[in-house]
Amino acid sequence: MLNPASLVDHTLLRPDATESQIARLCEEAVEYGFASVCIPPRYVPLAAEALYGSGVAVGTVVGFPCGYSSTRHKILEARELAAQGAVELDMVIAIGDALAGHLDSVAEEIAQEVLAAPEASVKVILECCYLDPGVMAPLTEAVVASGAAFVKTSTGFGPGGAREEDVRILAQAADGRIGVKAAGGIRDLQSCRMMLSAGATRIGTSSGIAIVHQWQSATAED
Repeated sequence: MLNPASLVDHTLLRPDATESQIARLCEEAVEYGFASVCIPPRYVPLAAEALYGSGVAVGTVVGFPCGYSSTRHKILEARELAAQGAVELDMVIAIGDALAGHLDSVAEEIAQEVLAAPEASVKVILECCYLDPGVMAPLTEAVVASGAAFVKTSTGFGPGGAREEDVRILAQAADGRIGVKAAGGIRDLQSCRMMLSAGATRIGTSSGIAIVHQWQSATAED
């Protein structure tokens, strides 16, 4: 296995995250070569300045963590965050609409989000712990059709995080047309490997450093 760092979104979304912690997160992302940071919206300008020219993407969240903000609010949020320097936006779908079978409404909201920030990659969070497996593939098709860049399993704030079987469903439905991000509860190299083997192309975790250190130890032993 190659170094997983380039597939990791180095994440700090705790409500008690401070400015100094975000600054340190950015330093770590550069040091370890992570794909991006994923941070609270209020810290996007700080991260954009800290990471300028580094090759590490600035990521943040929209409609997070519940997804029940109005579409208008999500659009305004996306535009503002993209203007401040965010190039990856992890957006939570209207989960209630998905549960009610209103997939057209969900798809339309995703499409509007993508149009609102055309310079950013939109990652669409389904929050799979609330969904029956049978609806995950149609939702992934909606994400693909919307022009989003990724479908994502979880916020990490729901009752369940990334599950191998969910990642497989999303990856099979995406069929290489968009990326698949596994997030929520991925805290060690074993779980990271499991998600990648299931078809994930990006890993969201607050344990990226520990995962890289475990990979380094495993590589040294080989």
